[in-house]
Amino acid sequence: MGERPLLVEPVPALAALGPYSTGRPAAGIDLVLDFNERLEPPDALAGTAGLEAWRLNRYPELGALEPVIAARLGLPADSVLVTGGADDALERCVRAVCVPGRRAIMSTPSYGMIRRFIRIAGAELVEVPWWRGDLPVDAVLAAAHDSTALVCVVSPNNPTGSVASGEALRRLLEALPRTLVLLDQAYVDFAEPEHDLARLALEHPNAVVVRTLSKAWGGAGLRVGYALGDPRVVDWLRRIGLPFPVSTPSQALAAAMLADGDAPGAARIAAVRRQRDELAALLEELGAEVLPSAGSFLFARFADAPRVWRSLHALGIAIRAFAGRPELAGWLRITLPGDAASFDRLAAALRTVLAPEALLFDLDGVLADVSGSYREATLRTAAAFGVEITIRDIEAATAAGNANDCWVLTRRLMGERGVDRPLAEVKTRFEEIYQGTEAEPGLRRTERLLLDRADLLALGERRPLAVVTGRPRADAERFLTERGIAGCFQTVVTMEDAPIKPDPAPVRLALERLGVATAWMVGDTPDDLRAARGAGVLPIGVVAPGDDPESTTASLLRAGAAAVLSDVREILEVLP
Repeated sequence: MGERPLLVEPVPALAALGPYSTGRPAAGIDLVLDFNERLEPPDALAGTAGLEAWRLNRYPELGALEPVIAARLGLPADSVLVTGGADDALERCVRAVCVPGRRAIMSTPSYGMIRRFIRIAGAELVEVPWWRGDLPVDAVLAAAHDSTALVCVVSPNNPTGSVASGEALRRLLEALPRTLVLLDQAYVDFAEPEHDLARLALEHPNAVVVRTLSKAWGGAGLRVGYALGDPRVVDWLRRIGLPFPVSTPSQALAAAMLADGDAPGAARIAAVRRQRDELAALLEELGAEVLPSAGSFLFARFADAPRVWRSLHALGIAIRAFAGRPELAGWLRITLPGDAASFDRLAAALRTVLAPEALLFDLDGVLADVSGSYREATLRTAAAFGVEITIRDIEAATAAGNANDCWVLTRRLMGERGVDRPLAEVKTRFEEIYQGTEAEPGLRRTERLLLDRADLLALGERRPLAVVTGRPRADAERFLTERGIAGCFQTVVTMEDAPIKPDPAPVRLALERLGVATAWMVGDTPDDLRAARGAGVLPIGVVAPGDDPESTTASLLRAGAAAVLSDVREILEVLP
């Protein structure tokens, strides 16, 4: 590689900057007092496995891992530079050639850190669109001129998954011999063998290839990357970076990984590729646009990407959105998990979000306005025992959770104020107030329907419906029958059927009775939402009549709501 003329010029400051050197003699020193290194690690690390071998009280040996990588790849050791993750290598490449007055070219969309590094260096940044197909070499060359110091190619590209062909890269390298061409191949292990362009790139002195152990190798926490290139260019990169970019333990663990002949693992790579195909088919089935990908991820466009992102988050799954990037509006990046259990969970969650098979409702505060019944009964029951509580006290207890049983909640609120009565006694007085007596009508008569029969019938034409409530069965069925909506629901799960929410058991029972695997559930309390999420059902919050909208919305979002409706009738517009 070093025999061909190197026409690329580094930034002027590098000419007077030598590589960092410890200045230590190679041998013969057994008392090291020259670098202010701590003689012993803290006591908290005593007994840690491998501590002595790792020599944590000493700075890492420079280049200890580079011969291992060079031998694995069949390259001279001076063509390899180990860096603190691939990001460190990328930044060094940018800093080596980019200064104000020079131009850098990269594709868009692509890895955002490269863009940041270029802007920090002060170079002019030109972005060339590349969404699918081969690298648009003609567009890159059209954007290049005499001041072009750097061209960045990420292949497989992040986030699109597109790959550059060998012919495209060769054209670029030969057309721009005075430009440093940075080839980021962080995801190359997931691509086909012909997409590994390192050998081709290294035939040219103006190329630097960046790799990492963070992706296919599963070592993201180690922060080990490396750059490959002409020894003269690698020398620039060595001069411009930090002196000790990778810790001794990280180097030791990386060396052990690299010694594995099967690493990064043919079986793991095959699993990711298989999942990539399966997920692409599922996303297309669910109505998303999916770009072909050679990486460990898929890039997909959704009709309502923010809702999909929030909904998966509500189910405990994080995927990548690109805030602040208007050109990527509607697009999400989904990493393939690799293991079967996690993939099955991801697939089920996507079906739940985009194609739910059923719709579940809590009863109180969702279908029934109980602001003048159950809550008022709680206030009056406490008052009957000489305890004063307020609606806000009930709201705070509800937001805290485990408040789905009104009898238990009333007794608990009384106990917090110094009045302890047996649950049976509290329940009897509560029921007298709620159900009514011969002398006084019950508060239950104040309840009104929040979602009328016509709306429920319209929803029922789209999905089977169910009620999951903490009410006793007699109370639940009476309300549904008296309001003329009992026939709208295929099943009603009550407090006699399963443990009450936030236990997910009643939600799972509703799914079982309906014969479905995916559903949404609308609830007005954190207990409802936690039960839904625990059952793998999408939790949708709603502000019940009489509740403070701001504080209730906040508590429902904290409990994991994918969305919070101000009125339950909004479900007609939200449900796909």
